Amino acid sequence: MFDMLDSLYQRVESWVGRQCYPRIVSAERTPEAPETEQAEQPELSPLEAVTADRDRLEAEKAELQDRFLRAQAEFQNSRKRAEKERQEFAEYASMEAVRTLLPILDDFERAFETESTGEEFAKGMKLIEQRFATALQKLGLEPIDAKGQKFDPHVHHAVEMAETEEAPDQTILAEYQRGYNFKGRMLRAAMVKVAVRPKEATEESPAE
Repeated sequence: MFDMLDSLYQRVESWVGRQCYPRIVSAERTPEAPETEQAEQPELSPLEAVTADRDRLEAEKAELQDRFLRAQAEFQNSRKRAEKERQEFAEYASMEAVRTLLPILDDFERAFETESTGEEFAKGMKLIEQRFATALQKLGLEPIDAKGQKFDPHVHHAVEMAETEEAPDQTILAEYQRGYNFKGRMLRAAMVKVAVRPKEATEESPAE
């Protein structure tokens, strides 16, 4: 009886051992998996880590420096534009004031074109006119030459055309109102009379 039980016990123990042994081996080998992963992705050495941090910081520094230089350039350009606008405003601020005074100057010139019996009065008026014109010129007023010049639509305004052969075509024969520039910028075009070739001469030119 005891022999049979002993034999049965040994069989059960052998069967249990066979069933449990693979699980024990698998459990013992499981911690080795992280070691394999670590072998595939080795950690950086201290020197390599420091080098990587240095490269990253240098790249960030270069980017920040580039942004700073761009912002500085934009600021300089904005300041230059503002300074230029301020200078232009200061330079041409009196332009409209001078424009309002031109009719007075025109009246002086027309007055001198008429005959006057008072010689002393005429001299006094001429002196006032000269002083007035000089003051405006100091502000930047510049008379435009017209009579005897070739007609230029940019600075002359033709109010009359006269057919004549005594002057070259497109020559200004008379000036009705003087034109002016203000510091190189057009203020008022001169009103002029312009010579044109007679129609007969124009029609005969192709036949010649």
